[in-house]
Amino acid sequence: MQKPSIPKGTRDFGPAQVARRQHIFNIIRRTFEQFGYAPLETPTLENLSVLTGKYGDEGDQLLFKVLNSGDFAKDVTAEDLAEGSRKMLPKVAEKGLRYDLTVPFARYVAMNRGTLTFPFRRYQMQPVWRADRPQRGRYREFYQCDADVVGTDSLLCEAEIVLMMAQVLGGLGLHDFTIKINHRGILRGMHEALGEGSETDLLVTIDKLDKIGVDGVTKELTERGFSDAAVGRLFELLGISGDYSDKLNQLQAFGLGDSADGTRGIRELSEVQELLIASNFKQFERLEFDPTLARGLSYYTGCIFEVKINNVQMGSVSGGGRYDNLTGSFGLPGVSGVGFSFGVDRLYDCLEALDLFTQTSETPTRCLLTHFDAASPQAALPLLAELRAAGIPSELYPDAKKLGVQFKYADAKGIPLVLIMGPEEVAQGVVKVKIMQSGEEKVLPRAEVVAALTAE
Repeated sequence: MQKPSIPKGTRDFGPAQVARRQHIFNIIRRTFEQFGYAPLETPTLENLSVLTGKYGDEGDQLLFKVLNSGDFAKDVTAEDLAEGSRKMLPKVAEKGLRYDLTVPFARYVAMNRGTLTFPFRRYQMQPVWRADRPQRGRYREFYQCDADVVGTDSLLCEAEIVLMMAQVLGGLGLHDFTIKINHRGILRGMHEALGEGSETDLLVTIDKLDKIGVDGVTKELTERGFSDAAVGRLFELLGISGDYSDKLNQLQAFGLGDSADGTRGIRELSEVQELLIASNFKQFERLEFDPTLARGLSYYTGCIFEVKINNVQMGSVSGGGRYDNLTGSFGLPGVSGVGFSFGVDRLYDCLEALDLFTQTSETPTRCLLTHFDAASPQAALPLLAELRAAGIPSELYPDAKKLGVQFKYADAKGIPLVLIMGPEEVAQGVVKVKIMQSGEEKVLPRAEVVAALTAE
């Protein structure tokens, strides 16, 4: 018999884990809705024509493709096989699993442009899939919680992204974090200041700085055709220090103010800072302008963000940025958008590593009604129905077993109350309520049980 297994990079979640994850989802959802975002869902499957070409070459390689149904290879010829996978792929796979939630959102906006009110704010909390190498904090199936606004260029949206990031992390009990911010215009201005090499090569390589270090970036840029002088100049630009304003001033002094893109980047980052001050943002020590932040996705055009939990060895738990024409590839040009995403799985791992989860039961059940004998259901079921009608999650133990077995069941599942209705209690018209955590017992008239538990 084959031993059951699941694909690498995926996980099962038991009841206690799901309850913890729901805690994270609920805090994120409440924050998004406080800022005026409406919920949206899109299909798991998207046409590959929607997904490809939006994430850069490296991102496209991580797309999970879904084989066509039936005889998927019926149209493949020997010539197709000889020319390789790029030629063969369109004939065997037309669909793929979504890589993120932003591109499907842009597709949705383009398809529903006539029914939406702009600016359009939406949040989306769904799984995504990437054919990445599995490791801690990096999974092939994981949840993202996105919030995006399309149809406005206002930098108020960027400022509110910072506010939402800080509010969610604080709500989860994560207080030692850094929100990093940069601007694609500044990165383009850096490329202009260097005066050589490919801008795409530069951004892709800078994005790897925290993974491969200075030596690795130097080696890769050299291999991509950048001179030693240009690489040295780059690290001068990336190595600026000081607070948020100091770094922007230093970039101006370095000559990025001579670049239209660089000027725009410096101006917009300054405006975001001013909007946060006006919004009474109190955590500027957590906000860092980081000129090394590049964000690999090719559709970003303006401000970009990333969040790191400082006291956990983990990659970023959130990221996003401004995209000026993502909907243009779907026939709706000139619609600017900005958004960000939380990775729930990484947030979960951080909270677990820092022991920030409160005790979570395996079940929402609040009351367990005991089962003594064949007559027990006739006495317990009416009370069970009343408890459920009053909004108190309850269950009747299904079998007539020793009371100790039923207590053990309640304790193992984290059920806080056991309602004992043995023959004596039924005869007296009372219910004995046992509080599992303390062991305390109290006797209530049968007619008062629901009201008493509802009032607690």
